[in-house]
Amino acid sequence: MCSASLARVIDASAAKVEDVAEEVARVAAAGGTVILPNDTSYLIGCDPYDYAAIDRVYAAKGRPDNRPLTIHVATPGEFLEYAGDNALAILAAKRLLPAPVILLIRKPAFISDELAAGLQTLAFRVPDDPFARALLERCGPIAGTTANPAGGNRYSGGADHSMLPPADLLVQHGPTRYDGESSIVDLSGAHARLLREGVVSERRLTELFGPVDRPTVKVRSSFVLRQAQDDTAKADVNQDKLQQ
Repeated sequence: MCSASLARVIDASAAKVEDVAEEVARVAAAGGTVILPNDTSYLIGCDPYDYAAIDRVYAAKGRPDNRPLTIHVATPGEFLEYAGDNALAILAAKRLLPAPVILLIRKPAFISDELAAGLQTLAFRVPDDPFARALLERCGPIAGTTANPAGGNRYSGGADHSMLPPADLLVQHGPTRYDGESSIVDLSGAHARLLREGVVSERRLTELFGPVDRPTVKVRSSFVLRQAQDDTAKADVNQDKLQQ
């Protein structure tokens, strides 16, 4: 079933990846919203510097304003352009990425508060899927979030598009590579902090980063990413007060 809210659907299995990437780039550059395959679920996203397009993503998802989007980039090197001299991010780029993981880092000074939803951290993805990275290589970065309804099941590909939010373009590329959630790791502090264990296990992350901190209370809510970023922002405010 094809949702009437999707302006156009491309079957990527019947097209050259270069042609698909060009069309995605065209739509994003024109201020459109796109639904693309990722490694764990499909995402809905747009040009991260087009604030009108970002508003459309939020509206399509019914997403609260205080929950920032995730920046999707094609390569570990591109991720490091945002991470600066963050030693943990450099380690992740060398040993982990690409991977089905969301990485939180300190918001770079050149990123607007609007894009970061007023928080001091920003989330990044370098998907472990060659097709997804090929699209991002041409049209990225893309600011996005999962294309599933709020609180609903992940959309991991398939003919039934009825659950998807409205968008200008859907690129259909079959099932996602992984049948599970991405892990969420906060790299904004002195130690890596595992906020959600997903496809990448805590054991694997410990092998890569050394000891990995975990929240003292297990968080089962889908709002774990937002809560982690809120906590980091509050810590920054408290630190500023101490220094005044």
